[in-house]
Amino acid sequence: MEQKLNFTKDKIPYLLKKIAIPAATGTLFQSLYTLVDTFYAGKISANALVALSKAFPISFIIIAFGVGILAGTTSLIANTLGEKDDHKAATYLAQSVLYSFLIYILVTFLGLNFASGTLRFMGTEEINILLTLEYIKIIFIGSIFFFLQVSLNSVLNAQGDTKSYRNILIISFFLNIVLNPLFVFGFGIIPAFGVSGLAIATIISQFISLMYILVKVLKTDLAQLITFKFFLIKVNLIADLLKQGMPITISLMLIGLGIYNILFFVSKFGDIATAGYGVALRIEQLLLLPTIGLNTAVLSITGQNFGAKEYGRIGEVYFKAIFYGAFMMLIAGLFIFFSGNFLIQLFTNDPEVLLYGVQYLKIAALIGPVYPIFFITNAFFQGIKKPIYSTYINLFRIVILPFVTMWMILNYFNGGFIDLFLGLLVINWIFGIFILTVVKYVFLKKLVS
Repeated sequence: MEQKLNFTKDKIPYLLKKIAIPAATGTLFQSLYTLVDTFYAGKISANALVALSKAFPISFIIIAFGVGILAGTTSLIANTLGEKDDHKAATYLAQSVLYSFLIYILVTFLGLNFASGTLRFMGTEEINILLTLEYIKIIFIGSIFFFLQVSLNSVLNAQGDTKSYRNILIISFFLNIVLNPLFVFGFGIIPAFGVSGLAIATIISQFISLMYILVKVLKTDLAQLITFKFFLIKVNLIADLLKQGMPITISLMLIGLGIYNILFFVSKFGDIATAGYGVALRIEQLLLLPTIGLNTAVLSITGQNFGAKEYGRIGEVYFKAIFYGAFMMLIAGLFIFFSGNFLIQLFTNDPEVLLYGVQYLKIAALIGPVYPIFFITNAFFQGIKKPIYSTYINLFRIVILPFVTMWMILNYFNGGFIDLFLGLLVINWIFGIFILTVVKYVFLKKLVS
């Protein structure tokens, strides 16, 4: 039987390795999952690639609320476990399930009612609007499976079990390889759904993943404590989940808004430029794998040590995670920089799409090593129950600074497509160094004093 992790006693490098590697592996297959969608969208048409790219910032609201549920609940459960209050931790889990249903109703209403107007505001051509809506409507209606999945997974994350979620992401990836062509092109009695088939395959995969996570959670000690009364609405605990999770959701929605901003400016160069950026963006997700795995580890470790008042360990995990993340991002960035042309060609042979995609990937590779500062800092603030600071960081890094930068590049300097991303390269590095300095000399200094 595998030894249980001790978040307040085990060495930090050991904990980071044990939690981050399974989390990063899972995220690898999650990224490959989206690449499979992109591959089959490319097989349909260039317009299908445009539709998938345009759908991303809109459907990102699902991811934003889902990660808010996951990170908020994980943080609260980790804190209460650090305080040795298993009963309250189990109650948070049950209330998180109820909270997920409420979020599902809200998100689906927003997605179904505002997607069309958003696409038109982005300047999307009518044929691409119709294709995008085909995909988006199914994704939003079936999102309940995703919300319940992340809610239940929070109790596993809080106890350092990132392997279970890794396993379902691997399973989902292979399911997607089988289900995508089945529903996109049809087979036997199954008709060809085209772009809608990509969404149908996703929903089926998420339902199967939910069943797997449910089985794993039911085997935990916390789940054994739960009875029917745990599911009676407790306004104060729902408020805790809202308070802890909503700033994270807002932070991620700002990421979606940031992507929307970029697409808005990229669209000035046409829908083909948008398709190239969209393909490259999904490849870039592979670059972020080490950082995402470390983010999960830092949140769990920081949360439990904060609850146990082991403040000295929090600074250690923060800086070591950033160092490991920056080193791995440097290696991954070098690979993507020199292989961008080959990678884009895996998804499309359109020379214009290829040109735009490769140009973006080369800049993304240079931005990569600074990303760990932002991701790890977000996990740090979530772990010490101050997620609002993550919102401030994302507001400036992802929305305000990029918008001002890109607007000036296009309107004052008559810049081109690649100039937009060179501007983002500069502001990310400047802001990253600023954030690292503030955390070190203000927040960590205050925490241990």
